[in-house]
Amino acid sequence: MALFRRRKPPTPANRDRPADRADLDHLANFARTRRGVEAFVEPRTTMTDTTVIMIADDGEWTRRRIDGPDAARRFAHALGIPIYDVRLMGYPQRMRDYNERRKRRPERY
Repeated sequence: MALFRRRKPPTPANRDRPADRADLDHLANFARTRRGVEAFVEPRTTMTDTTVIMIADDGEWTRRRIDGPDAARRFAHALGIPIYDVRLMGYPQRMRDYNERRKRRPERY
């Protein structure tokens, strides 16, 4: 009788696909169409691959997968925007303020 069975580790839900061209296009479009955009690298976790979050000067933000921290730095430099490590810098207050404003906004139907 087998009391202990070996099980495969669960596959994290968000690690089902690598970064692709559509992710990079979305980030580049965000940077082109907003003012004061800065990039922040978010480290790989057990649930997600490395991501980059771009935050505009008004706090609006977007996040997409990227092929590692080095790729994020190269991408930000190619766009001419500053890039930071979120583990060292944290998220800027303007992003938290933007999220709070969005929560308070009445939903439209």
